[in-house]
Amino acid sequence: MKNILGIWDGHDAGAALMIDGQLVCAANEERFTRRKLEVGFPHHAIRACLTQARLSPEEIHCVAGCTTDPAKTLSRLWPASQERYYRLRRRLASPSPLDPLTRLAKYHLTEWPGNRLTRWLSTRALHTQLASLGLDHCPLTLLDHHLCHAATAAHGLGQDNTLILTLDGVGDGRAGSLYHFQSGRLMPLASIAARDSAAIFFEQVTTLLHLRELEDEGKVMALADYAVPIPDADNPLLDLIQVDHLTLRARCHAGGLARQLKKIFWHHPQESFAAMAQRALEHWVLTLIRNAIRSTGIHRLALAGGLFANVRLNGQIRMLPEVSDCFIFPHMGDGGLAVGAACLAAPPQTPLLTDLHLGPESTPAELEQAVRDSGLPFRRLENPALESARLLTQGKIIGWFQGRMEYGPRALGGRSVLARPDRNDLRDALNLRLKKRAWYQPFCPSMLDSEAARLLADHHGAPNRFMTSLYHLRPEFQTALAGVMGRGGSCRPQMVADDASTPFAALLQAMQQLTGFGVVLNTSFNPHGAPLVNTPAQALEAFRAMGLDHLVLGNWCVDPAPDQTNEV
Repeated sequence: MKNILGIWDGHDAGAALMIDGQLVCAANEERFTRRKLEVGFPHHAIRACLTQARLSPEEIHCVAGCTTDPAKTLSRLWPASQERYYRLRRRLASPSPLDPLTRLAKYHLTEWPGNRLTRWLSTRALHTQLASLGLDHCPLTLLDHHLCHAATAAHGLGQDNTLILTLDGVGDGRAGSLYHFQSGRLMPLASIAARDSAAIFFEQVTTLLHLRELEDEGKVMALADYAVPIPDADNPLLDLIQVDHLTLRARCHAGGLARQLKKIFWHHPQESFAAMAQRALEHWVLTLIRNAIRSTGIHRLALAGGLFANVRLNGQIRMLPEVSDCFIFPHMGDGGLAVGAACLAAPPQTPLLTDLHLGPESTPAELEQAVRDSGLPFRRLENPALESARLLTQGKIIGWFQGRMEYGPRALGGRSVLARPDRNDLRDALNLRLKKRAWYQPFCPSMLDSEAARLLADHHGAPNRFMTSLYHLRPEFQTALAGVMGRGGSCRPQMVADDASTPFAALLQAMQQLTGFGVVLNTSFNPHGAPLVNTPAQALEAFRAMGLDHLVLGNWCVDPAPDQTNEV
């Protein structure tokens, strides 16, 4: 038996554990520290993985991490610099007059690749952290940033003769990479330099729109839907990056790009600027993919890297006539790097991902104790799925806490907030009152596979388990699913197997029996700005803070206190 621990100690830090090539546990540090997209060394996530697998530190045979460029190495040696940027980026600290210079310096520093000195310094810094957890006996291997992204995509799909594309901000001096995956090997085809990063372009657009970079890029995509259509001939953003066969070429470095974007933004409304940026991104990436398919003759794609959190782009890729199959690793950003590092240190024996419920799980006794200690009214449910479905059909909004916690940015029926999918008033209450989000952000549906085939115009038979792509509802079902629909009939569905033996599948089956649609509105169970809930105590705290109607934990239903009834 070989036990491999993968770690990532940067933006959205986390850990993953593989035992004999099987991914048995993965979690991100934010779920334990309660700081969204936590940075730094993942002490808590490592302990959670060991606890879940019932292993001691002495039973770990190897630790694998990634990224040894000067910027990452500096943050390991001087954690205060990373903490300062984290607090500034999340608007937890006030800006200083030097921040524009600091940002410019950051962009320049991150363009440099690693070297022998930075690798040695990073190794020493990580060994110190590992020793504090009793892992100082483990050999440590540090791997390339984009190779780890590519490994998540390749092994997540698990099929030979696949074209692997990674695109994110920057790591180890690169902004993207292209590989051919065959016989378990990743063979490099092309590379995109850090200065030519399309993700940095989108990050800077996000900043100019007064949103949080590395966090609110999805709001830019959503806002773009509300712009008047702009012809490509009138979109100056298209010229900022050029596609050069299998790579990208930016007209200027990150600092110059920021100045160009600021000039262009001055002349356009926010939603128009967002739409131009989204269109530019789609043009560059779709052209790059077409070129890669034409060059290699490979029509199957697997994608990873933070840029592929853009589900509208992913929907465009999926629908390209040149693409036969398209898989997006569901934890596509840097939060998934720990899995990639573990894959490369010990390639998995089977396809890596069929289920993302890889986090901690509370025992029935722990759930019962938390409910009894809450001081709130509660009752035991004989049939949690059916009784929860009945509450949903009555227009109630419920917290849903079942089984192991999900890995990655999406709630997939383990730590979810649920509502019926047809009511705009419930959607608006969730956005404005309960989650306190921007009004224009749509919510997502979770649906049975059979419903996806019936409801989606562009389903094409391949299930999407992890909410990674945009689809479109058939016109005749748009009224019935108005609460989970974006502009133009779009939605980002999770598709659940009809025969899955999970509480969430049972809930969807009950909704189908009661309403004729095996669909619910599904959003993440977290108050605004906080990570997904992890423990029963956190679920109860969020239930109170968000003002939900009911909370279902395992077989228990918690109701609001008599003086805290919630009317929608």
